[in-house]
Amino acid sequence: MTAKKTYKITGKVWLYPGETASWHFVSVGKKESEEIKEKYGLQKRGFGSIPVEVTLGKTKWQTSIFPSKDRPYLLPLKSEVRRKENIRVGEEVAFTLRIR
Repeated sequence: MTAKKTYKITGKVWLYPGETASWHFVSVGKKESEEIKEKYGLQKRGFGSIPVEVTLGKTKWQTSIFPSKDRPYLLPLKSEVRRKENIRVGEEVAFTLRIR
């Protein structure tokens, strides 16, 4: 089994397009996404998701990243995390992602 790696990533928060858009995401970098897919792609779960632990500011939580057809992996940002860290759409955020 491959040792779990930690990635330090910076990305811009964006809102999923649509009439009732409420899903906020940060795209994982292309280079990191390719490496994650190559090393951990066989561990994927439903919808091709990969379980991760994220640290953003003072907030740490467990979630999954999801593949996208036209983008790298996507990290969803729950409203609780956005409130705690005062995050808005269009802001650039730095976070640490550890594969679980």
